[in-house]
Amino acid sequence: MAQDNMALVLACGELKLEKRPVPELCPGDVLVKMGFVGICSSDIHFWCEGKFGDWVVKKPIVLGHEAAGTVCKVSCGVNHLKAGDKVVIEPIVPRENDEYVRIGRYNLSPTCFMAGFPPDDGTMCRYYVHKANYCYKLPECVCLEEGALVEPLCVALHACQRGRVKVGQKVFICGAGPIGLLTLLVCKAIGVTLIVVCDMCQDRLEKAKCMGATVVLKVDKCTCPMELAQKVKNSLCAMPDICLECTGSDTCTQAGVYAVKPGGMVVLVGMGLATANVPVTHATVREVDIRGTFRYTNTWHTAIALLASKKVDVKPLITHRFGLEQAQEGFECVKKGAGIKVVINCEQQQQQCPSLCPQNQCGQQQSQCQTRQCPQHSFF
Repeated sequence: MAQDNMALVLACGELKLEKRPVPELCPGDVLVKMGFVGICSSDIHFWCEGKFGDWVVKKPIVLGHEAAGTVCKVSCGVNHLKAGDKVVIEPIVPRENDEYVRIGRYNLSPTCFMAGFPPDDGTMCRYYVHKANYCYKLPECVCLEEGALVEPLCVALHACQRGRVKVGQKVFICGAGPIGLLTLLVCKAIGVTLIVVCDMCQDRLEKAKCMGATVVLKVDKCTCPMELAQKVKNSLCAMPDICLECTGSDTCTQAGVYAVKPGGMVVLVGMGLATANVPVTHATVREVDIRGTFRYTNTWHTAIALLASKKVDVKPLITHRFGLEQAQEGFECVKKGAGIKVVINCEQQQQQCPSLCPQNQCGQQQSQCQTRQCPQHSFF
């Protein structure tokens, strides 16, 4: 085991595989044999730009924070987990008991450990050590692939909690990427029945429609925010109560402010540029609340319960799978915007289905699936 802790390391703008020693355990730790790790847009920003928001890559770092694996060793004092348990890893771990931790908003603590965010190493490796109290056991009915999507599902849950989404409301979701679609699934689980989703990609809009969106609207870079807002109102025959903005786009943020009803709310989920143009006067005179979100807080048990109860099914979002040795291809895939969710299988040296389509259902070559020549398997 000590000779095979391969890790995906970002250094000087390049991704490379590097053999590292299996990390030692401290009291309260568990050693996890990594199963699946999702590639997040933040990973792409670190790779392509060397930064994401205020986080700047200054030294080699192991990427990855959307992770699930199997416990292979526990340290002293750990009683709720044992070797063989499937777990999902919460990447945020408070380093001190500051005021934010004490009020339950540990995601805002400035000193938190954050796996895969500089300077803290992440989870794209064979073996990873994490605090046991921030590893959650998965039920038997939830596989490790699904576990890799618990972290982004928690982001979607937190966004809906911040937006106070309730049964019977009308919701406008900007973006049909992984977070936008997970937000759609959470809204459906809550009991929202009227949901409009907009995106620039028709394939993703089709996926949103299949997953329960009432109306989908295609936009482009030239779309006028006020026109988009009017289309949302027309499609619902009313103004939405809430806009969940999952793109970070100025256009969508503005459209959200224009679209929601007086007294409504715009929740900023996606991260875009450091500054944005917002119709403040329009928001002020109509008392539109604008709320930020940052990751999640105390949503993990709820997310796992949603998966276990099958009220939320994340498996259709996983469109590409790559082995750790093929991780660079996975990053290229996300960069190009192909499919929906790309996951890295850290256990296997080859792709999970090296020559077949991602679900291994149709017997066609994966390249045929990616060009949509496969007659039986819908890639998106």
